[in-house]
Parts: sequence; C-alpha cells; structure tokens
Amino acid sequence: MIGSVISTLAQMFSYTFIVNAFIVGILVSICSALLGVSLVLKRYSMIGDGLSHVGFGSLALATALNLAPLAVSIPLVVAAAFLLLHLSENNMIKGDAAIAMLSTSSLALGVIIISQTTGLNTDVCNYLFGSILAMKKTDVYLSVALSITVLVLFILFYHKLFAVTFDESFARASGVKTRVYNMLIAFFTAITIVLGMRMLGAMLISALIIFPALTSMRIFKTFRGVCISSVCVSIVCFFSGIVISFVYAMPTGASVVMVNIFAFLLFSLVNALSKRKRPIAGAAFIGMVCLFIIAGCKNSGEIIEIKEKMFIAQTNEIYLNAEDYLGKTIKYEGLFKKTEGDGHEYCFVLRYGPGCCGYDGSAGFEVAWDKNKAGKFPQSDDWVEAAGTLKSYDQDGFPFLYIALSSLKVLETRGAEYVTQ
Repeated sequence: MIGSVISTLAQMFSYTFIVNAFIVGILVSICSALLGVSLVLKRYSMIGDGLSHVGFGSLALATALNLAPLAVSIPLVVAAAFLLLHLSENNMIKGDAAIAMLSTSSLALGVIIISQTTGLNTDVCNYLFGSILAMKKTDVYLSVALSITVLVLFILFYHKLFAVTFDESFARASGVKTRVYNMLIAFFTAITIVLGMRMLGAMLISALIIFPALTSMRIFKTFRGVCISSVCVSIVCFFSGIVISFVYAMPTGASVVMVNIFAFLLFSLVNALSKRKRPIAGAAFIGMVCLFIIAGCKNSGEIIEIKEKMFIAQTNEIYLNAEDYLGKTIKYEGLFKKTEGDGHEYCFVLRYGPGCCGYDGSAGFEVAWDKNKAGKFPQSDDWVEAAGTLKSYDQDGFPFLYIALSSLKVLETRGAEYVTQ
C-alpha cells in the first residue's frame, strides 16, 4: 500500500507541469488561507467570488488582445478590489450589492468578449473551472514572486491586520490607519485570486479562501490558532485534491473543493464530539511531501515519454515551454493522420480531447522523417508509436514544432483515442 502511494507520487512529480502547479498551488493556498481568516471575520468572504469574476473578464480581454494574461488581469483585479473597498466605506452601495453588481458585469463582459473573438473553447473552460495544464515559466516565476511578497507583507503587518480585522473602530481611534490596511487586504486578495484562478477557475477559487478559515473555526478560537490551522488545512486539501485529480482524471478545482468540504464536515464532527482543542500535526505531512517531491522530480534522462494518463497536459507543457525540450527525444503513442495544405502533405500523430463544446479537440505533434533516417509512413488511423527529436521550423514568420522521427512503429494494441487530461 505504502509502496503504491510512493510510486504514484513519484510518477506525479516526474511531470514538470505538476511540479509547477504544486509549487504555485501551495503558495496560493497559504496566501488564501491567511487572507480568508480576515475576510470571513470581516464578513467580506464573497469578495473572492466577485474578484474571480473580474479576473475572468480581464483574462478574456487579455486573450482577445493577445496579451499576457497575468499582466492584464493583475492590475484590473487590484483596481476592482480598491473600487469595492471605496464603495463599501462610503456607503454608496452596500458591500454585498457592490460585489454582486461588479461580478455579474465582469462575467457578462468576459463572455461577450470571448464569444466575439476566439469563441468558447477549452481555454475558456479552464479559466472558468480550473486546470493543472501547463503554465509558462514566466507565469510560474511571477506567481512565486507575488505569493512570497504577499506572505512577507502579511507577516510584517500581522498585528495591524489583526487589529483592523477584530475592531476597526478601536484600531482607528488608536491611531491605526485602517484605510491603508483595508486596502492592503484588498490588494493581497486580488493578487491571490488572480494567481489561483488558473488551477481552480473563476467559479471555484473563492472556495480556497472561505473553506480553510471556516473549517479551522470549528475547533480553534484564537486568531493565531485559526491562521495556523487554516494554512495546514489548505495545504493538505490542495495536495489531496491534486492527487485525486491525477489518479482519477478529475478536474483539479472541483477535486480541491470537494476535499475542503470533506475537511469542513470532519472538523464539524470533531467539534460536535469533543470540545477539546487539538492542534493539527501538519509539519510531518509537509516534510513527507517534500521528500516525495525530491524523489519524484529526478529526470529519467533525455527521453521524454508522453503517457496516456496526462497526454494533453504533457503535450501542452512541451508547446508552452518548447525551449526546454528542443533537441530532446519525444516518445508517445497515438493515431497517425495525414492532411493536405498549401500544396503539401502534413503528417501528425495525435489523440483527440475535449473542447468546450464536446468532442472537438486534439493534441499531438506534426511528424516527419529525420533527414538521416529515411522511412515510410503507415496508413491513416493506424495506431503508432512515434519517437524522435523535437525540432522547429518557421513558416510565414511563425515557429512550428515537429518530431524528426527516428522510428515509427504500427502497434496492434490501441490505446485511448480520446483523452481528457
């Protein structure tokens, strides 16, 4: 049993995109857990849901303008957070009404932009419901930097944020600049929402803020105790959710949320059965996870084998971070396909996958025989095993990836033509 668990974790963390998702996800989980305590106590918990819808609208705008998603969404969501705070403080519009108005408007605007440009596709579904499909290196670095910044600032201003959270009127009378710290909370929340949307989606990211705090409050009663417990619960739930997503091919965001719901029910049961406060032993778990990561992240060499379980995710990882894979040997199975275009015949080895509206997507690579390895192509729809070096060529000023084949074998046993991850 233990050997099977270790083997599964080692296989998971052998994928670069899962390591990236895990690193960013853990940092976002910690940020959201800490912020969630203040937001829940201040009755601002739904601000996460509102800002996530603003995030979707900004991502739609970035897609339409062909700009970097984070570069567009971060300033827009931060501006929306400050706007909500301003409306609430000046009693222009009640807090819940302002959130509802801004969130629905942003969601509607995002849908209109997408429908008039790229159309409803798989990327849109990923932004709505979450996906661990690959992130670019620049996105990972930016996410890590911003998450660490949020954590450092939260620790530095911990006592001020505590005062503003529990008794804002007394804090203001004591000389604390409550508006500044409220803006700081809004800023932290906006950053965390944007960073977490890629994995949990606009519809589910608010759960990462609300559930760990509510779960911890079932047992712990002090602000510090709830904060520490929320961080541990959030990390454990995110890790469990991503493992369940990998093993059972389930959506990542939904898996994480369901684990959070289970944790909430478990803590509620413990609270009902016993009034004794018991800390969560999270340190040992985190240490064990780190050992699994170290053991699983060892590269098995220059041969990159794309496996059936995470076929789409691995393929996307290679396309998004092509500079890390050019010149390496790629090996995978799929359907052999031929197509005509511009007076040329193009060959592909691919599998089908889900688009937003059904069976209308595919993943794979163009293939061509290496100039030093002449060979024949099989019939269309044959199931083949392709192996070769990843290379690129320019056409009309755009780079295209392809596999320079060293071997192409027709297999009798066929794998899954349709894959979901």
